[in-house]
Amino acid sequence: MNMATLHLPVLGMTCANCARTVERKLSATPGVTKVTVALEQASATVEYDASRVQPNAIADAVRQLGYEVPA
Repeated sequence: MNMATLHLPVLGMTCANCARTVERKLSATPGVTKVTVALEQASATVEYDASRVQPNAIADAVRQLGYEVPA
């Protein structure tokens, strides 16, 4: 495994339920091993296997939920 960490800004989260939704979506993404979402900081920290998933796919998973991930 080629483990990496991604710090991702997530804009548009307004409540704890938003943060849980993002966390569940990212946790279900193949190759992602750990997710921590911080509502107050509008961010997600994702540990993932870089040989299985790329950062753009992780960001796209968040965008699918309707949240903004700045480039």
